[in-house]
Amino acid sequence: MSGVEGHAAPGWQAVADAFAANFEEERELGAACCVYVEGRPVVDVWGGSADGRTGRPWLEDTVVTAFSTTKGATAICAHMLVERGELDLDARVADYWPEFATAGKEDTRVRWLLSHRAGLPAIDATLTIEEVCAWEPAVRALEAQTPFWPPGERHLYHAQTYGFLVGEVVRRVTGKTLGRFFADEVAGPLGLAAWIGAPEEVEPRAAHLVIETPPADLQAAQRARLEEVGVAPEAIPAVLAMAGELAAEPLVARSVDLGGSLPDGLVTENGAYNSRPLRAAELPGSSIVTDARSLARMYAATVGEVDGVRLLEPATVEKMCVVQSDETSLYNPPPGFAELAHWFETRFGSGVMRPTRFSPLLGPRSFGHGGAGGSLGCGEPDARVGFGYVMNRMNTNGTDVRAARLAAAVRDCLDG
Repeated sequence: MSGVEGHAAPGWQAVADAFAANFEEERELGAACCVYVEGRPVVDVWGGSADGRTGRPWLEDTVVTAFSTTKGATAICAHMLVERGELDLDARVADYWPEFATAGKEDTRVRWLLSHRAGLPAIDATLTIEEVCAWEPAVRALEAQTPFWPPGERHLYHAQTYGFLVGEVVRRVTGKTLGRFFADEVAGPLGLAAWIGAPEEVEPRAAHLVIETPPADLQAAQRARLEEVGVAPEAIPAVLAMAGELAAEPLVARSVDLGGSLPDGLVTENGAYNSRPLRAAELPGSSIVTDARSLARMYAATVGEVDGVRLLEPATVEKMCVVQSDETSLYNPPPGFAELAHWFETRFGSGVMRPTRFSPLLGPRSFGHGGAGGSLGCGEPDARVGFGYVMNRMNTNGTDVRAARLAAAVRDCLDG
């Protein structure tokens, strides 16, 4: 389509075509996609509008908040410390953070923070957005809190608390905030346009986020998505019903909005993650401001060398990718879940997502992390691929295929 800019190397045009198709078929507003192979970019495309209200175009240097895609960057930082011998995933959290050893958390292991098994998916205390951004109030609340389940026994996605928990351990080990460590050890050496805590001068480049209006027949769109990944038509009603029950778990909503500190959907017209305070905040679970190029370059440097920089050795990546949590350990599953669990795959290594049938990433050996609304960063160690996709129209209704389409095109190019 007209309006898509950038380039694709020979043999990689299919990814650029898939990117263009997202605008034509998936109502993409503004977006960027980048692919690195063996340390070099083979796809770097962008297009659309960075602000649908004004028509401001998405430019080569546009950046956007990518929500939980931040968690992949945070995991990489933690594993850099593991590789250096400064952090032991099997040590007690209290060995690094003594104040954490209260209310049943005394024996909590660092590994459980990274794999969503800490029993702290939500904060009991009521915090303002200002307190969330200030860091210390959230950390003090987590220190005092009793876990919702015995740490290590079960898992539930720690949407926001992951960042405070892992980030505080990194701060105790290094003396640096996670945002500062990321800047010094990852973004700086690689020359990334990526910040966990964006400076003021980045504001004019930031895209405006909007939540996509659900299709008129949402259930039909959801059925089509389920059929696409192989759910038998006769099983779809039960799968949709179970999805609704899982979403109704009270801790799920509380984990995302920090008990009401953040608005439903995470963005408002000019507030929450569309505001300067949250873009400036160092929230290692949700506030990275970046472009697709930087995500792809970061993951490329995790699975190989990029301009002389390699972030992690292969053995470290292998250990990071060992599955720690899956659907068999889900906290408080509703009645009947066991019979349908194979349709609700969850695969977490130590801080990174692993492939599932709904999100196959770049193949069975790949790893990475997606973010609310659709963004995705991931790496593939065998082909030494780094991938990044960011956008500003957030799909929150379970029908999003944009990142999956792009990742499938990458897989096809690798196979071809």
